[in-house]
Amino acid sequence: MKQIATDIADVIGTHQVLDSAAVAERATSYWNSAPMQAAAMAMPSSTDEISAVLKTCNNSGQAVITHGGLTNAVGAVEPNITDLVLSTEKMNAIVDIDKIGGFAVVEAGALLQNVQEAVAEEGLRFPLDLGARGSCTIGGNIATNAGGINVLRYGMMRNLVLGLEAVLADGTIISAMNCMLKNNAGYDTKQLFIGSEGTLGVVSRAVLRLFPQPASRQSALVATHSFDDVIALLGHVQSRLAGTLSAFEVVWGEHYRAVTEEGWLRAPLARDYGYYVVFQAEGDDPAVDEQRFETVLEDALEKGYIVDAVIPKSESEVQDIWRVREDFDAILEVAPCYLYDVSLPIRAMQAYVDEVKRNVSSLWKDGRCFTLGHVADGNLHFFISPCAEGDNHHAVDKCVYEPLQKYAGSVSAEHGIGVEKVRWLQHSKSKADIDLMRMQKRNMDPNNILNPGRIFDAKY
Repeated sequence: MKQIATDIADVIGTHQVLDSAAVAERATSYWNSAPMQAAAMAMPSSTDEISAVLKTCNNSGQAVITHGGLTNAVGAVEPNITDLVLSTEKMNAIVDIDKIGGFAVVEAGALLQNVQEAVAEEGLRFPLDLGARGSCTIGGNIATNAGGINVLRYGMMRNLVLGLEAVLADGTIISAMNCMLKNNAGYDTKQLFIGSEGTLGVVSRAVLRLFPQPASRQSALVATHSFDDVIALLGHVQSRLAGTLSAFEVVWGEHYRAVTEEGWLRAPLARDYGYYVVFQAEGDDPAVDEQRFETVLEDALEKGYIVDAVIPKSESEVQDIWRVREDFDAILEVAPCYLYDVSLPIRAMQAYVDEVKRNVSSLWKDGRCFTLGHVADGNLHFFISPCAEGDNHHAVDKCVYEPLQKYAGSVSAEHGIGVEKVRWLQHSKSKADIDLMRMQKRNMDPNNILNPGRIFDAKY
């Protein structure tokens, strides 16, 4: 293990390498505060240095685990004591912002929030947005094909990357730094790396698509009695707000009550409703947009789609209603708590959620199931605690994943497969599809050094 640290230091310098003892001074991930266990950590500062690191590791068969912001929720960033960690933390530059072309060139280690703020200063917007914006990196967003709250209008990360640069397992640099909306010159090689969870190559730089900053933004938190009302409301705002609707987030009553318990968040609305929806519209005419938004809300009240509502009047009030959706610290106090990320047709959601809850309660009388999600794009999240001693992770997995097949759902909407969902991949992919993925992995990483055990088992 000491040898790999020495070998890597020889190619990128000792000041950019941490030995196992220094690595252990860091937490394993956002979700795991235990000391990180790894043979060493390399912190390259350029694409060429990433190439040198991977070439060295490939020659010796050394496994490499790529690190960004460590917010990954499926165990993909957790190394073992024999792994080399490749951190992109020194590659955090925002290289260029092109206002005319509507794109930005950034390094993989740039934090999402830093990118958002930098382009905002130029009157532009990078619309990917998620709760971990202050910690997650662009490289990690690309590797997991991140989604977040604005997918409804702007799409997932796959829709927001114009080009990228990546390094293959043998050190080969693939530079596909396209900055055009239209480029139909053969295969779109960047798509190989988006959503591949670092198993096919290490992303070093990217060209991101930017949009104009909206001139207006309206938000509301509303309450409904039933999920049928949630669906009716979604259809109502989609048709009435047309292309300006950018987010439609649903929090089930159990989740809302948990995060607004005394000592946690202030409850903007009464705590006894069945469902809560945060939705947002963005437009280019503040006066017209605000009036239209309020009219749409009034109509929803008259039609009985919603029973209560609050429209924030200041930025602090906007943040208050979004914290209801994004702040889950109170949920994590119910330990152990397992996080899930699935997708399925909207019309099947309520039946599916009810089945998951029945599965949990049938196994653990005190089990708790907290539900929320980007419902408009078919994405649900669960925080589930069996409230029982012992390792119940696999049993809870079965409660969540086994019912998905009959609803034509996926075990991952946006978090990826990592290591936690490897055994469940076959629930969402056919054998032929998985075999094709394995073939691609073998072709691009024949020695299986890049994030081994992620998506597939260690032997592919």
